[in-house]
Amino acid sequence: VASITGLNITPGEGENIFGVSDGAQAFLNYGFQGAVITTILASITWQLAASAFPMAFLNNPVTYILLCIALFLEWTGLSAGAWVLARLMKKATKIQYDEVYVGTPEERIANGRADKEFGDDVGHLAGGGFVGHACGSHDALDGPIKSKDAIDAAA
Repeated sequence: VASITGLNITPGEGENIFGVSDGAQAFLNYGFQGAVITTILASITWQLAASAFPMAFLNNPVTYILLCIALFLEWTGLSAGAWVLARLMKKATKIQYDEVYVGTPEERIANGRADKEFGDDVGHLAGGGFVGHACGSHDALDGPIKSKDAIDAAA
């Protein structure tokens, strides 16, 4: 689309369209603005027509079939790109469940790395509303967390 909507005017010869600067003419020669406008018009035209004549669109059997297919795909979750990307990243990086890396809660307790509860005074971590626990040790080389104060001392 950009090649169709682009211009072929050499900047600097004084024949710029609408008298724009040479830099603006170089940008207009790419055809990007025409591609954007064409894309917007092509996508919005059908939406405007459907909003103006909703019964004509909804009574069309082809529209009904396409709507059913679209709703079925949405229901399955196959069209959600995040699921596809997450699956690809999981396979590419061979990511496993957290229990493989840090162990189950029972294994962490047996190894002396039980989850430690933090009190309400940990507001500086997340804007004053954080109440949680740490999983395992602060760092695998540091050993188990003795208390919240040990984390503050290390920071």
